[in-house]
Amino acid sequence: MLIFEKETWSEIYYSLSKNKLRTILTMIGVAWGMFLYVFLLGAAKGVENGFNRIFEGFATNSMFIWAANTGEAYKGYPKGREMSIRLKDVQALKQEIPEIDFIAPRNVSGMFGTEPSSVSRGNITKDYTVYGDYPIVSKVEKKDLIKGRFINQDDINQKRKVAVIGKEVAEQLFKNNEDPIGKNIKISGIYFQVIGVYKISAATMSNESTIYISFDTFQSLYNQGDKIGWMIISIKPQYNVKDVEKKVKSILKERNNVSPTDELAFGGFNFAEEYGKLTGFLSGMQILTWIVGGLTILAGVIAISNILLITVKERTLEIGIRRALGAKPREIKEQILIESVFLTVFSGVIGFIGGVLCLMLVTTLVDDPKAFPFYNPTVNLWNVFAALCLMVTLGLIIGLIPAQKAVQVKPIEALRSE
Repeated sequence: MLIFEKETWSEIYYSLSKNKLRTILTMIGVAWGMFLYVFLLGAAKGVENGFNRIFEGFATNSMFIWAANTGEAYKGYPKGREMSIRLKDVQALKQEIPEIDFIAPRNVSGMFGTEPSSVSRGNITKDYTVYGDYPIVSKVEKKDLIKGRFINQDDINQKRKVAVIGKEVAEQLFKNNEDPIGKNIKISGIYFQVIGVYKISAATMSNESTIYISFDTFQSLYNQGDKIGWMIISIKPQYNVKDVEKKVKSILKERNNVSPTDELAFGGFNFAEEYGKLTGFLSGMQILTWIVGGLTILAGVIAISNILLITVKERTLEIGIRRALGAKPREIKEQILIESVFLTVFSGVIGFIGGVLCLMLVTTLVDDPKAFPFYNPTVNLWNVFAALCLMVTLGLIIGLIPAQKAVQVKPIEALRSE
């Protein structure tokens, strides 16, 4: 076969090196296409991984429900009545809606009728956000604990006055690298023992200047009884969150004498739907990458066909002499096709290497997932293999044009052309 013969590659080198600048500029087109394909595909995957890392440990198939004011008069109750959700409502939802995986009732200082929290230690006093939570909230918002532990069920049962504080709180209240674990802080005038310190590394509604205490202790501290601020409801994966949201609000309306058509009494945020839009956008980015990369590669391969057409015209005499000496049309055609595929694949490999190196550079520069969601950009090898197969196929198809042109050269006419 011609591809394994030394003379074939010598001729390819001679043909391409006759006009190095033209050859290099032609190869840049294909290399640029592969570079875009690899870089954009890797970048899209890096952004996807970045968002997945941010939402790691967060219950994405979930929703938030809170109480507001009624928008309609109903059963003698006036419009604008203030609603509330209570723990008995939570129990009813668990019993009546089997699609629910779990519910995390929550309260927070400074909202839903509670006062902001003044936190002090020694002569240092600052205002921080304090959450009242059950241990199950860790299924919704994963806490990256630096020291200690999070609230557990024993803390709830025994109504312990314990607190988990953010890294920023620890740095502000405990100086000189003092270990906060086991030390006491005052929250709204009541002593709490610090049992854990956390930092933010994933999606959360809080920040590092937030404090967590047990739900029951929060209710007593702020005189909330069994009233909750809002709840996070996680739905089992096989069910649609939007359908369950309608059931939840319907039950809450029924239990609180609210008109079935009142859309203002209870508010909700469908996190699963918004997360689905995000993942759909990321998938669209990857599809767009395939299209842009593929079209750019096609444009580059067409450029190679054009340059080979010019090369065939310049080598008319050479091809005529080879035909006169007995070269078969098939051999002439194979020679041109090999040149086409070689240029295409070699250019593609250069573009692939350039894309990978650029991704490595971007990964080094973007090392803060909080500033920009970008992590571990990777390119599926099957995608690269598919691109290379596409390039070889296009190289063969496009190469047929100059190859057919070459075999049509008549020996006598070729000798006369000079």
